[in-house]
Order: sequence, then C-alpha cells, then structure tokens
Amino acid sequence: MRLHVPTPLRWSDLDAYGHVNNARMLSLLEEARIQAFWASDDTSEHAVGATTAVIDATSGSDTITLIARQEIEYLAPIPYHRQPLDIELWIGRMGGASLDVCYEVFSPAGVEPRTLYTRATTTIVLVDAASERPRRISDAERAAWEPYLGERLAFRRR
Repeated sequence: MRLHVPTPLRWSDLDAYGHVNNARMLSLLEEARIQAFWASDDTSEHAVGATTAVIDATSGSDTITLIARQEIEYLAPIPYHRQPLDIELWIGRMGGASLDVCYEVFSPAGVEPRTLYTRATTTIVLVDAASERPRRISDAERAAWEPYLGERLAFRRR
C-alpha cells in the first residue's frame, strides 16, 4: 500500500527553463515525507499520514532523524502545475534503526495523461537525541509503517 501526499509547487521551485529545479526536488520530497511520517497537531483521520505520522518532531523530542542517503532519478521535467503534485510514498526497507522511504512523483491527480516525473529513495536513521546514537525502530513505529512496506525501487540507470 502507498500513501498519496498532495504536494503543491511554488514559483520558487522553478528554474529559468520553467520546470522544477533538480535541487528543489529534495525539498518537495522532504515536505511529503514530513506530512507522511512526522506527527502534527492535526490528528484527524483525514490528515495526510494520520496513521503513519508517529515520529515526534517537536522541540525537545527524544528522537531526531538523520538522512543517511538519497538517490533521485529524474524521468521528465516537471512543469508548473496549479494543482499539487501527487507524491506516492512507501517503505522499501525497514531495518533495526533505519528505513528507506521510496517515492514516485506524478502529475496532479486527475491530470491526464498521468506522468511519472521522478523516482527517489531516502534512507532515514532514527537517533536518540540524548546519546546521539542510532536507536531501534519501536514496535509502535514498526506497526504503523508495516502496511506501507513494499518493494524497493530499482533505478533504471545503474
């Protein structure tokens, strides 16, 4: 199963060629990831990532998250859309203290033809804030994320 995170574009995401700048893609993926996995004040069942948003990102939290690796494959330039991009997320691997978040970035929902623009993977390490050492994924986190465990991305140009 995948999460669908609608992620709006901003004018500042575009480059001189009129499409999303490659470096800005990292920010868009970050926004989708935070919506999906980090707890927010909106705990309603309709909130994006409501069941998967179990990482406490508030100041003074016991856990911090570090990005260990990111890989992005750009498949087509992303033009400006007024509607949010449809970023699909799932977990490609869950280890002891780390997980791989996989993404596919599509044209906005309802826009035809549906276009796959970008595929990416981010490796996230959960770290104990006090010791600054990796910490194990908790049973609650694992239970929230297991329904979204799927196949790892296989990049085309390796």
